[in-house]
Amino acid sequence: MTIWEQLKAFFVKTPTIDIAFKDEWVAYLENNLPLYARFPQELRLRIHEKIRQFVATTFFEGCNGLELTDEMILTVAGQACMLVINREGRPYPNLNTVLLYPSTFSSRVTNSMGGTSTQHRLGESWSNGTVILAWDSVEHGARNVFDGHNVTLHEFAHQLDSELGSTDGVPRLHDKATYHIWGQVIHDGYQELVNHAERRRKTVLDPYGATNPAEYFAVATEAFFEKPKQLLKKRPELYAQLKGYYLLDPIEWF
Repeated sequence: MTIWEQLKAFFVKTPTIDIAFKDEWVAYLENNLPLYARFPQELRLRIHEKIRQFVATTFFEGCNGLELTDEMILTVAGQACMLVINREGRPYPNLNTVLLYPSTFSSRVTNSMGGTSTQHRLGESWSNGTVILAWDSVEHGARNVFDGHNVTLHEFAHQLDSELGSTDGVPRLHDKATYHIWGQVIHDGYQELVNHAERRRKTVLDPYGATNPAEYFAVATEAFFEKPKQLLKKRPELYAQLKGYYLLDPIEWF
C-alpha cells in the first residue's frame, strides 16, 4: 500500500497514522534531493524520523487531476523536513494539508482597495495550516540545489514564520534574547535588499524578498540552504542568524 493509499484510507479517522519509514523511500530521496545525498549518516537518520512524522500527520491531496505518488509525497516531505531536522517535537505542529497541483495554479488575491485579481502561483502558504505547491516547480527546485530558488523551502519557511500568528519575518525563536538581534538583522537586510531591487542590482538573495519582511525571510531561507557560501560571504550576519535558528550549517554539505 502506498503512502497516499494509507492517508486516503485512514486520515479521516485519526489525526495521526502509524507509518514507519521504509527502506525503499531512501531511493526517492537520493534521486530527487541532492542535498539529502550529501548528509552524513546521523543527519539522515534524523531526517528519516522527521519525514515519518510529517507523513503521518499531514494530509496530501492532488488537484487538477494530479495523481499523487510516494515520490511526490517524499519529495515534498524531505525538503520541508530539512528546515526542522534539529527541531524538537512534530515537524510542523500547525500544518494540516498539502495540496499539489501539476503546474502553476491560479489564486484570487484581494488588494488594499478591496478589489480582487487572479494571479498565477507556484506556491502558497496559509496560516490555517495549508501549503499549496506546483509539483513541477517542487521537482525542479529539489533537483537544482545551486540556484537559490526552491518553492518548497520558501513556502515551508512561511509556515514556520506564521507559528506565532503573524507572518512577518520573525518566526518562533529559541530564546527571548534572540528576538532583538534577529529583528535588527532582518530589518537592515530587508531595507538593503529593497535598495538593491530599486536599483536593479544583483544580489545573492532573490529580489522578491524586497516585497516585505516575510518574503525576505523566505528567500533568505532558500539562499541559506542552496547558496550557503555566497550568503555567508555577502551577508555574514544574516547567515549567522539563520544558522542559529535552523541549528544547521549547510556549508558542511557543500
